[in-house]
Amino acid sequence: MTTVELKKMLIHRITEINDVSFLKAIKTILDSKTEAEIIALTPEQRNEIVASRKDVEQGLYIEQEILDNEVSKWLSANFVRA
Repeated sequence: MTTVELKKMLIHRITEINDVSFLKAIKTILDSKTEAEIIALTPEQRNEIVASRKDVEQGLYIEQEILDNEVSKWLSANFVRA
């Protein structure tokens, strides 16, 4: 399940909840996650992020599932399993 799919599923499930106490508990969890401290990045890290975003915009990436399949094929072709 992708992040987007998971978010949509959670939003749908939350809209069905009528228990105020439970909703407040969910809000507390979400509030604690969004109050995370700010991460300071070095100029090099910022440059890497900018370059990575450009790569994605140009389609220069591979999806994790496809990469996992390629690695599995490579491993099974190059190593004998015990």
